[in-house]
Amino acid sequence: MAALSVLDLMMKEFTPMSLDINADSPLKQRGFDASMRAIAHSVRRNILEWLKEPHLYFPDQEYGQELGVCVGQITLRCGLAQSTVSGHLALLKEAGLVNLKKSGSVHFLTRNEAAIRNFSAILKIHI
Repeated sequence: MAALSVLDLMMKEFTPMSLDINADSPLKQRGFDASMRAIAHSVRRNILEWLKEPHLYFPDQEYGQELGVCVGQITLRCGLAQSTVSGHLALLKEAGLVNLKKSGSVHFLTRNEAAIRNFSAILKIHI
């Protein structure tokens, strides 16, 4: 059920006027396929959901939330090994669904809303 709620949320953000979609383009297709792989796992869908409203899921983050959510906080919330979470985050980043920023030795993540809107638009049109 979590998968549907995230997809439903992504569909609500779809704004056709802001998109230039050529789904037949190999580049777009690779991006779409990478995004499909990225959301195929419940942990990655959860991470995207948490990043959508970080103030609800990470209210006590030590660094504030201006730069995004600290990767360490995501790891704690997942309750998985750091290496496992890193693999999940790498797939989200590869798909372009999240942005990574570094401040000193701390890494922060935010959602890439434009990429999520484009992905959901292609999904809505072709599936």
